[in-house]
Amino acid sequence: MTLLEVEGLTKHFPVRGGTLIRHQVGAVHAVDGVDLHLAEGETLGLVGESGCGKSTTGRMIARLLTPTAGRITFEGRDITTLGERELRPLRRRIQIIFQDPLSSLNPRMTVGTIIGAPLKVQGLLTGAPLRARVEDLLRRVGLGPEHYDRYPHEFSGGQRQRVGIARATALEPRLVVCDEPVSALDVSVQAQIVNLLQDLQNDIGLSYVFIAHDLAVVRQVSDRVAVMYMGKIVETATREELYRAPRHPYTVALLAAAPVPAARRAAPRKIVLHGDLPSAENPPSGCRFRTRCWKATDRCAEVEPPLANTADGHLVACHFPVDGREAARQT
Repeated sequence: MTLLEVEGLTKHFPVRGGTLIRHQVGAVHAVDGVDLHLAEGETLGLVGESGCGKSTTGRMIARLLTPTAGRITFEGRDITTLGERELRPLRRRIQIIFQDPLSSLNPRMTVGTIIGAPLKVQGLLTGAPLRARVEDLLRRVGLGPEHYDRYPHEFSGGQRQRVGIARATALEPRLVVCDEPVSALDVSVQAQIVNLLQDLQNDIGLSYVFIAHDLAVVRQVSDRVAVMYMGKIVETATREELYRAPRHPYTVALLAAAPVPAARRAAPRKIVLHGDLPSAENPPSGCRFRTRCWKATDRCAEVEPPLANTADGHLVACHFPVDGREAARQT
């Protein structure tokens, strides 16, 4: 059953200029027409380089940002334009885990107050039952009741992220947006947090939109993977299919850039992307990757490639998709 469906999701941030009278002189095209879907119990990985619009997409899905255009359907209901009062009950169903566990926690509040806040705001628990529930949540994420009265600065980065996870799962939501939840942590701690997220998914039936730039982490946690470039989805496939046979040149370049131990590397990497990332205020015509793509032609500048099905569920936005043999040579 489809839990979440995103159609044509767009977010443009205005750029203002003028000395005496400020006025809009342009817009940053952070997200431009994203289509996604997520099934119950599924983890969708969302990958791409910094600035491609991953986090903005995740924040719109969680309705922390209002889309400029497009549609977000959750549990069969259009939630795109809901007001603050209508969003309050929705917060029980959709939560978010932030990238920086320190800045996302109020330094003036104890951990017990932080984790218990969603339960209190929703009017579910107060007093002794609230404290007992928070202590259970602390145990569930690998902490203990003795941490209840401590402040965020008294914890390590991994422990703070566990606090953030406890807060996000306190209401047992159906969907959790994980906005690069392990990128600020040590590698050994990353594995612990990833394992915790997978255990919680199995225990309480969570669905994840997992945003990351680490391809190894995405490969471990995701059922399907969507690749973003300059505000657009350029490829979507199952985890096995995408890593085995990437079809979009940008996906091939991403996989070729991922670190691989020398003993496992069959041949030197061949892909070098030339040029800088284009401006999000003035994106290229046609295919946005064409300015850095080794397969680009005049057609790529004139016609924007649609996200089309090239195989069973494998979607690619490219006029000249990479075939399996070419991808194997490049990666």
